[in-house]
Amino acid sequence: MGSVGLLYVGAVLAVNGLMLLGLVEARSAAPINLFVGALQVVTPTYLIFTSGGDPAAILAASGIYLFGFTYLYVGINLLSGLDGTGVGWFSAFVAAAAVVYSALNFFWFQPADPAFGVIWLYWAILWGLFFLLLGRKRDDLTRFTGAIAVVAGIVTAAIPAFLLMTGVWADYVGLWAVVIAVLCLLSLLLYPRLHGPVPAAPPPPAPDRSAAAGTPSVAPAAAEQPRDTAKLTTPPAQRTGSRGMAEPRP
Repeated sequence: MGSVGLLYVGAVLAVNGLMLLGLVEARSAAPINLFVGALQVVTPTYLIFTSGGDPAAILAASGIYLFGFTYLYVGINLLSGLDGTGVGWFSAFVAAAAVVYSALNFFWFQPADPAFGVIWLYWAILWGLFFLLLGRKRDDLTRFTGAIAVVAGIVTAAIPAFLLMTGVWADYVGLWAVVIAVLCLLSLLLYPRLHGPVPAAPPPPAPDRSAAAGTPSVAPAAAEQPRDTAKLTTPPAQRTGSRGMAEPRP
């Protein structure tokens, strides 16, 4: 059941990343955050209630709440226009907890799952970026954080979810750990390219005043031309239209 939720975590991370990259309008990203946030609260609750009191199962399910609360928090913020500082500082808590869950996957859970150890470490980095971006107002990290969120959604959530649901994950855990680690490290190389302020939107084109007034300009030479000469030659202004109209800026 947790793998189903992981699939939709991939979707919401990708949408949130695209939002930070300026490709998705903020309020339009709110519904998917609320949907996945609710799913990621219901899922661990069900897993805990059906665990029969197994401490290992309860521990494994407990980490899902970190993300469920994050997405609900983000969705509410986007709809209500709240300041993101609270989400940012909550993300700092999630990042610290993710380091602990990473260590548990490497050294405590039986059997060990080094691939999810790597995944939890990458999530710790991503939520650490959320903390810097929202909690510390580091706007220069906006595009980089968005790119890392998209990578996390695909590489650490959607793909592992499909591998888990098809039963392929457990057979090649060591291989997945190496592949995911390499891809995640490569994604961090995007920092020099994406670090910096978000480019300002281009200004709107200037209005064409002559067109708005409905008075096309006529070349003075054509206006002063004698009547008899005008019968023999066609002035340039009459052949080409109102050449004196100002063209709008791109």
